[in-house]
Amino acid sequence: MTNFFQNQKIIFQTILVMLLFGLVFALILGVFYEKTNPVILKSEADAKKRMLSSLIENVKHDNNVEKDFFEIEPSSLLGNKKTSKAYRVKYGDKLNAVILETRAPDGYSGDIFLLVAINKQSEIITTRVIKHQETPGLGDYIDIEKNPWIDAFKEKSLENPSEKLWAVKKDNGDFDYISGATITPRAVIKALKKTLLFFESNKHKLGFNDV
Repeated sequence: MTNFFQNQKIIFQTILVMLLFGLVFALILGVFYEKTNPVILKSEADAKKRMLSSLIENVKHDNNVEKDFFEIEPSSLLGNKKTSKAYRVKYGDKLNAVILETRAPDGYSGDIFLLVAINKQSEIITTRVIKHQETPGLGDYIDIEKNPWIDAFKEKSLENPSEKLWAVKKDNGDFDYISGATITPRAVIKALKKTLLFFESNKHKLGFNDV
């Protein structure tokens, strides 16, 4: 009986030690999160600000684009699961372009998130992938830092090329791709085409009342 109680005592002490270690570890993680999260959020905000600026560097504007936006409800065309943003690019009272947040849900390794700047002529000014998990050295060529492929969409619209040509050349479309990695560009092209369709259907809501 004495051995039984001794064994129970050892088990209890072991559990207590494990609980204490768990509490200490959770406390350390909490403190680390509180210290680093503001830094991470600021870094992400700065990166997004730079990205927004790079999208419209050749578009005349005098507003603070980062803060001049309105929210868009979830849309199947934009692929946004939650409220996203439409950034206004204005010069005086004139709206010259908008930047839309969009998502390609069918990338090879998951979601691909993009920013797409579109002018009032319904043409893509510039687009950039802002987040993805595509395979390094294969599907990550959609990232401008890896490859200029994404710039092929500059000045493209639903009329240039026609809607049926919004596909990779392997699928009888108009856009190049890197051999061995077709799922990724298919996802991006499809998302951009749907974003243009959203823009075309919502011009007035976006603010292009004179078009």
